[in-house]
Amino acid sequence: MNIKIAVPTDDGDTISRHFGQAKFFKIINLENDRVVSSEMRPKATHQHGDYSQSAAVHPGQQMVEDLADCQVLISGGMGEPVLNRATAAGLKVFLTGNTSIDAALQAYLAGTLDHNPALVHMRHTSS
Repeated sequence: MNIKIAVPTDDGDTISRHFGQAKFFKIINLENDRVVSSEMRPKATHQHGDYSQSAAVHPGQQMVEDLADCQVLISGGMGEPVLNRATAAGLKVFLTGNTSIDAALQAYLAGTLDHNPALVHMRHTSS
């Protein structure tokens, strides 16, 4: 079985703590649970708390669309709107406290990578 895993990163080794702020996606290609290749894809960025754009043009939507060839997304955190977009697009999302791409990949392959919903960044409003 072939699977592509996307991981937001700035350096290709470390999982970004925030999906929208990372500079790249590292795309890992698996065949029969073995890494056969990987690539670094530039990505649009979005700063936490910037809600000035409509949902139709939100950069989070474009980021998810750029992962149309992927089945799995591993991130250190992301906003609730982009999480909803990613899952609606069919991505299996894992939010992890692990910072190493290699360690998270090994946990995924072993079936031990857990999704931590506490890493969803919620919108905050001032009163």
